[in-house]
Amino acid sequence: MENEKKNLEQQLWNIANDLRGNMGADEFRDYILGFIFYKYLSEKMHLYANKILKEDGMLYENIDENSSNGKEYLDAIKEESIDRLGYFLKPSELFSEVTKRANIVGQDKLIMEELNPILNHIEQSTMGTDSEDDFTGLFDDIDLTSNKLGKQESDKHKLIAKVFSHLDKIDFKLEDTSADVLGDAYEYLIAQFASGAGKKAGEFYTPQGVSTILAKIVTLGKNKLKSVYDPTCGSGSLLLRVAREVDDVAGFYGQEKNPTAYNLARMNMVLHDVHYRKFDIRQEDTLERPQHEGRTFDAIVANPPFSAKWSANPLFMNDDRFYFPTHDLTYDLTKASYPKEPYVSFLDHILVSESFISKDSYIVNTIPIDQYMGGFDIYESYISDHMPVYLSFPIKGN
Repeated sequence: MENEKKNLEQQLWNIANDLRGNMGADEFRDYILGFIFYKYLSEKMHLYANKILKEDGMLYENIDENSSNGKEYLDAIKEESIDRLGYFLKPSELFSEVTKRANIVGQDKLIMEELNPILNHIEQSTMGTDSEDDFTGLFDDIDLTSNKLGKQESDKHKLIAKVFSHLDKIDFKLEDTSADVLGDAYEYLIAQFASGAGKKAGEFYTPQGVSTILAKIVTLGKNKLKSVYDPTCGSGSLLLRVAREVDDVAGFYGQEKNPTAYNLARMNMVLHDVHYRKFDIRQEDTLERPQHEGRTFDAIVANPPFSAKWSANPLFMNDDRFYFPTHDLTYDLTKASYPKEPYVSFLDHILVSESFISKDSYIVNTIPIDQYMGGFDIYESYISDHMPVYLSFPIKGN
């Protein structure tokens, strides 16, 4: 199994590396990951449809889409597919069928003409269903009109057809439901692209070592979780890492501001065979417009974008998430670096905490918690109410 996984990872990375042309690795990421996802959806659809048709001795790709009998079959399969998989693809829209047509001599614009409508149809097939939010906009980052793919339409077709041909030769082994080889390979690709993206990588990927430690901490002593939440979920790698540490996670919840990372997170969930009813990933600014207010979770993990610029809106002074009453705490105002008002934005406090650090030694000056604020009992009461508290004070002498 391990050799299989490494072989698939290397095959996929070689395709991405060899065929990206003049594009940077992080630019080509959106295309190659999107195409892999399309192939996955296609193969999943193909397997499921053939399972339905097995009793009739038919194969999905052989259905005549234009005949009345074929349309009846497709309507029935679509209804079951939407419920089970969350989406639908016609036989002619399958990845393998598009690849066959793209390699026919003289079809030098076929992919450019067909692919966008097919990807749009995947999304449209979910409209008005429970899976609509999980598939809407999934392929928005695949810009087939970009000159980065080639100046001429025929050049673009040639590049994409080449990628499709290479991917078509790879067996994703989806029949083996006990394995998660493709999901692991997808994570590997995300990590590889992250390593070439520099500081931008933090927008969508948490290094495996970090995510493993966080996942082990929040699952300590637990075999199952009803829910896990990540307020800055990126590509969803941290949420999925938590699932590896327990037998079952009933619900995955996340929010992500970056639209590309948001799409990656939803793709990542589907590729790891997380049913669309089991995950709820939203795109919004978590600080400004949280999408899961009122919910509680068994586990919460996060690797926030610490480099992001953010300043508390004055209106947040009336928002319980961003301030807490300091006037009833016992502390010496002459020792407090910030603030002297009765309310304080905890995030602002973190942002100014650089002033607490000695530039020579990089040591944070702190004071033991039981020596201020009236003792540990008061501190504990604020923590238990999920209210932010002072973590460090600039004390001279130590």
